[in-house]
Amino acid sequence: MLVRIGHALLIAALVVALGGHWAVLQTVAWTNMLVANLRTSSLEAAVIKTFDGNHPCSLCKEISAGKKSEKRTDFPSLAKKLEFVSAQPVFVFNPPTTFYLVPEREASAFPLSHEPPVPPPRRFTT
Repeated sequence: MLVRIGHALLIAALVVALGGHWAVLQTVAWTNMLVANLRTSSLEAAVIKTFDGNHPCSLCKEISAGKKSEKRTDFPSLAKKLEFVSAQPVFVFNPPTTFYLVPEREASAFPLSHEPPVPPPRRFTT
C-alpha cells in the first residue's frame, strides 16, 4: 500500500515538474467553457467558440498569466565551462614478471559423480 502511494506521489511530482498541471487546468477550463457554450448554442458553434482563442474565460486568462509568470530556471550549459587537455595519453604495456601455464582440467563428468552416502543423512529437528 505504501509503495502505491509513493508511486502516485512520484507521478504527481513528475507531472508538476514537467508543467502538466497547466494542461490539466486548461482541460478543466475548456470543459467548463464547452458546457457553458452548449447551453446557449449548438454543438458545432459551442466547440468553435470554445477552441477559437477569441473568447477565453477567466480561468483561461489566469492560466495564461500563470504560465507567463512562472519562473523558468535555465541551467547553464556545463559544456562551455569544461576544459579538455589535448595531451595524448601514453600507453605503457607492463608484462608480468612470472608466467606459468595452468594445467588443463579433465573434461569428463565421471570424476564429479559419486554415490549417495548409505544410510541417508538424518535431518536434525529441534
